[in-house]
Amino acid sequence: MFSPQIEWYCAQCESVPTDRRKYCADCDSMLTWTCTGSGKSDQRPWSEWKRTDASCIQHTGHDVEPVQELYSMCEEPLINYCSHRNKLHASSTTTSCLSPMNLLVVTLWYLKHYHSERYIASELNFTQQGVNYFLSAVVDILHSFVYPAFVSLPADLPNRRTPREPQQHHKLIVDSTCIAIPEPHDSDQRKKFYHAKSPTNYAIKVQIACDFRHRIVHVSECYHGSIHDITVLRESGLLEHVEESVQIIGDKGYIGEEYIVTPRKRPHGRELTQEDKDFNRDINSAREAIENINRRLKSYAILRGVYRGPVDDFHKITKIIEVIAALYTLNLNKHPIRR
Repeated sequence: MFSPQIEWYCAQCESVPTDRRKYCADCDSMLTWTCTGSGKSDQRPWSEWKRTDASCIQHTGHDVEPVQELYSMCEEPLINYCSHRNKLHASSTTTSCLSPMNLLVVTLWYLKHYHSERYIASELNFTQQGVNYFLSAVVDILHSFVYPAFVSLPADLPNRRTPREPQQHHKLIVDSTCIAIPEPHDSDQRKKFYHAKSPTNYAIKVQIACDFRHRIVHVSECYHGSIHDITVLRESGLLEHVEESVQIIGDKGYIGEEYIVTPRKRPHGRELTQEDKDFNRDINSAREAIENINRRLKSYAILRGVYRGPVDDFHKITKIIEVIAALYTLNLNKHPIRR
């Protein structure tokens, strides 16, 4: 759909196409666009961050090429959002506008570094309310168009080969991770959100599942930090996919379900046999994949630090985690996890 707020231009033959396309019909050169509502054809910050991969990675967590790939996936909804926003503020002479690409990269910047909305507003000459509005809108767009493309359970899961012989029936690895939150004021809330491993002792819990290719295939809904891992697993829907040929590896927090493979416990008053020790070593070695993935997810400051948003809005927090899971997968081909 062509948007009147976007003008396309071919620098090679200096033509101005009236229909939106990525390449010039005359010389096949890639077109550039101008967001006419903003009056700026090469806005900050993308005009600066795109100059080198190092700068782009520093600010967004991605090279220039993956950012452009993300934009191509979300191009139409971002342009439509800009068009709608510009119509709402058509009579305003003071409202700042960002181009579609800058909306994307500023949102990536926010997720990566978790700057306050006040700081972003001051950097972009926006209102804090405006920043909150467009960040939420772009996260929704990423969730709708990027997350489904990168995170899903493989349809051929039972037939997939596992690189670990002879446990060919081990297909997925699961683990929970937590996002720290401030200490709740209410005593009941403190009990619900309590999580001993959180730096604040209070957290939101989410479960991540990956395959042996280190790809995230499932992200659960968010839960209070005190909820047990096995409860999260049972309510996540993953158990609907397990069977004799599809088993899941987990830690000792997942003991109690059929087809969930966990390390063997030491019998009371006895030591583990050598066979049990070898088995546990193999299971723990396999689990390193999901632990490495969780560490990469925590490279995004919005998950690594103390979450500042409404802690009871689990839907929004889940959406943010799912978007970051998709961004992780996008980077996986270029920056694989060592096996």
